Amino acid sequence: MVDSSRLPLETWGRHWLGRLQHWADRRAWSRYGFEFLMFGIKQAWACLFGGLMLALLLATHLWWPDAAPVARYDFLVIGALAIQAAMLALKLESWEEARVIFVFHVVGTIMELFKTQAGSWIYPEDSLLRIGMVPLFSGFMYAAVGSYIARIQRIFDIRFRHYPPLWTTWLLAAAIYVNFFAHHWLPDIRLGLFAATAVLYGRGWFYFTPDRHRRSMPFLLGFFLVATFIWFAENLGTWANAWVYPSQSGGWHPVSLAKLGSWFLLMMISVVLVSLVRRPEEEVLGFRGQVLGRGRSSRRHPSLDPGP
Repeated sequence: MVDSSRLPLETWGRHWLGRLQHWADRRAWSRYGFEFLMFGIKQAWACLFGGLMLALLLATHLWWPDAAPVARYDFLVIGALAIQAAMLALKLESWEEARVIFVFHVVGTIMELFKTQAGSWIYPEDSLLRIGMVPLFSGFMYAAVGSYIARIQRIFDIRFRHYPPLWTTWLLAAAIYVNFFAHHWLPDIRLGLFAATAVLYGRGWFYFTPDRHRRSMPFLLGFFLVATFIWFAENLGTWANAWVYPSQSGGWHPVSLAKLGSWFLLMMISVVLVSLVRRPEEEVLGFRGQVLGRGRSSRRHPSLDPGP
């Protein structure tokens, strides 16, 4: 029976992937290859909002007409709102995820207002839809990170082992957020924040389902990989002149690797904010570490989005 709440494209994709999975099961190498393929597809699905925003940045940078009646930055705001509305209307995103995006938008915009005043980066193009020096589309770039974190937990059925007490993660996230502002006047304590992050999350593992089998990864490794991916995306964003750092005012060059640390710390804030809406669930392990009660992950056929 076809689920009427799903798009025809999703239904077709599941059917096609189910046939491919049946073929891949004939050989060990192809079975692992299919699992890797599903991992990539699910990652792309989790990045849907951020990927569309990045595509919009690049497309408008390459082809935006000089005589356009609307400023490029204003069009990006309209485009971001249209993407958000379409994802909700087409059931590509849940209302829970939309709430996470809104929270990230607010948190990110507050940081943007301060950082642009401090000269940390600038938005070189004119626009009408802005607050002070900050065009409104900038909040959606932070929201894209929140969307990814919220969606990937649902899509991969992510659960945790040794997740630290929630109150300690709230304190860490608050300290990281304050330091993003305070280091302009006070000593930068990010090294201490890295150490605190390692202490809190160093024992933790998260469990996820690329295809049918549960896999695991250390918390800190997963956070670092996502931060690295965001750093690459930031390089594309600055190349597209969506924003620029002072060192790039004379011409584009790759963003400093030091920003990777900032994105890693921002990842910690992101994870904590998402945990306020979607509380971390414990992975249950049985005898010899076997996974028990996997819920949605026990489905045989692959799914791009297992749903809430």
